[in-house]
Amino acid sequence: MSSPLRLGSKAPNFQADTSNGPIDFYEFLGDSWGVLFSHPDDFTPVCTTELGAFAKLEPEFAKRNVKLIGLSANGTESHKAWIQDIDEVTGSKLSFPIIADPERKVAAAYDMIDHQDASNVDDKGVAFTIRSVFIIDPKKNVRLILAYPASTGRNTAEVLRVIDSLQTGDKHRVTTPINWTPGDDVIVHPSVTNDEAKTLFPKFRTIKPYLRLTPLDADKKFSARL
Repeated sequence: MSSPLRLGSKAPNFQADTSNGPIDFYEFLGDSWGVLFSHPDDFTPVCTTELGAFAKLEPEFAKRNVKLIGLSANGTESHKAWIQDIDEVTGSKLSFPIIADPERKVAAAYDMIDHQDASNVDDKGVAFTIRSVFIIDPKKNVRLILAYPASTGRNTAEVLRVIDSLQTGDKHRVTTPINWTPGDDVIVHPSVTNDEAKTLFPKFRTIKPYLRLTPLDADKKFSARL
């Protein structure tokens, strides 16, 4: 049995059919970040609203060098028909791939199986996938894991916010406080000494010895999104 995924784990590679044709996951991602998010079933109400919302925000993800890819426990023909419904209902033009995972192989590799709701099964008694979200960086490391119950839709703005935080932190040796959004002050990483901070962040201020806040220059905030 493989080890469960944790933050920092290497994202499992896989080959699968999708609504856009066969893919190798690592090749699909290339040097980009990735957001992999799963759905319990095609033609379900909550999922329809979610996929439409992600599709409308795809240009914002692209600005951040992020590729979107969905997953549902159905075949590609079902996915293609469902995409027509999604676009009709939400006004989107969904173009990113949706993985066909009827045998739950990808779902099992990413621990997306619903173990809580025993009634959430298909007509063969196989458990559906839960609403999972994985953010994966260009090194193929898992940087965020979210899991929602089947009854609750996700928040696309939060996924974008976390990507902004991760990319900003990776570039500038900072962390981000509660409810942070781009433009807010950031926290100087504990590994940065005060002497280093004076050079890196001339406007930093010490709230407590363990809490140092600083604004980021506009060019730094913008470059973190590229």
